[in-house]
Amino acid sequence: MDNLSVIPKEVLEAFGLPAECPVSVLHGGHINDTYLVNEKYVLQRINTFVFAHPAHIMDNMLGVTRQLRERVLQRGGDPDREILQVVSTAAGQPGFTDSQGQYWRCTLCIPGTDSFETPDSPQMLWEAGRAFGEFQAMLTGYPAATLHEIIPNFHNTPARVQQLKDAAAADPKGRLAEVGPEMDFALSRQEEAGFLAGMLEKGQLPLRVTHNDTKMSNILFDHKTKKAVCVIDLDTVMPGLAAFDFGDSIRAGASTAAEDETDLSKVKFDLELYRAYTQGFLSAAGSALTPAELETLPDGAWAMTFEVGIRFLADYLNGDVYFRTAYPQHNLDRARNQFHLVKQMEDLRREMGQIVKEAAGI
Repeated sequence: MDNLSVIPKEVLEAFGLPAECPVSVLHGGHINDTYLVNEKYVLQRINTFVFAHPAHIMDNMLGVTRQLRERVLQRGGDPDREILQVVSTAAGQPGFTDSQGQYWRCTLCIPGTDSFETPDSPQMLWEAGRAFGEFQAMLTGYPAATLHEIIPNFHNTPARVQQLKDAAAADPKGRLAEVGPEMDFALSRQEEAGFLAGMLEKGQLPLRVTHNDTKMSNILFDHKTKKAVCVIDLDTVMPGLAAFDFGDSIRAGASTAAEDETDLSKVKFDLELYRAYTQGFLSAAGSALTPAELETLPDGAWAMTFEVGIRFLADYLNGDVYFRTAYPQHNLDRARNQFHLVKQMEDLRREMGQIVKEAAGI
C-alpha cells in the first residue's frame, strides 16, 4: 500500500518513521483508523467525533501504562511484551495533530500475537478473564479519580435510562408505537438500573481504574501458546467499577449467539462460559477485590447487558444515529437480543453468584 495515500508524510516525519515503508490497514476496530507501519509500529488516527479530547486519552494511557509496567517488572515479567508502549514524537509528545487537525498516536507492535473476535473454547475465555483480571489487579491503588472521564456518563445506567425516555418522548422517526413491549421491559427495571451507581455513591464500592471495553478482540494472544499476552485499546480507560469491566465481558462472552441474532431460541446465557471467564478473572483479580465487589459481579453482568440493550433501543427510536446498522430494524433486533439475555440472567442470578463464590474460594 502507498503509505502517503493513507498517512500524511508529516505524520510519519513527526514520529520519526521513514517516508517510504510498508503500510497495511488493521481491521477490527470500529472507531479509529489503524495502520501497521514498517511491520513494527501501530499508527492510529483518533476519531475526534467520538473522542473530543484525544490528549486526555493519552494522559490516561501514559499514567496507567506506567503503573502496569512497574507491576510487571515487580513480578519478573516482560513489560515490553505485556504492556502497550507509546512511541513519542520527535518533539517528545505522546501524539501529533496534523495540518488538517487530525490527531495521531503511535504504539509499538507486539510480534507473535493475534487478536480474536470470539473465543474458540472455554479455555480461551478463561485466558481472557485472567488478562482483564490481571489488568484490574495491577492497577489497584492507582488514583482513579485523577483520570479524565473520556466519555461522560459512559456506564451511568440511570442516565442511559433517561436517554431512552428522552428518545421515546421525542420519537423523531415515529417508531415508538412499534416498541411497546421493549419499552415496558426497560422501564419496569429502571429502579434496578441504579443499584451499582447507588452503592458507589454510598461508598460501598470502591472507584477503580476500568478499561470499559473488555471484549475479546482487545486482548492479544500468543501465536504458539494461545496464552493472553497484553490488554490493548486503552482509549476508554476511566474511573469506574470492577463490575463494569467484568459485566461487559460476560455480556458477549457468555452468550451463545451474536448480539444481533434474531432467532432468540439460539440466544442463551451459558453458565459454563460464564464459569470459565469468572474463574480466569478471579484467578488474577480475586484477592484485589472487596467482598462487596465480589458479591456484585453478577449484577455488573446484568447491568452492562441491560445498558447496551436500552442504548440499542434508544438509538432505534432516534433513527439509528450512533450504532452502525445493516438494515432498518437492526438496532431493535439487537435490543430484543440483549433483553432476552437480561431475563435469563435474572432467572440465573443465584447460580451466577454461587459460581463467583466458588471461583473466589469463599
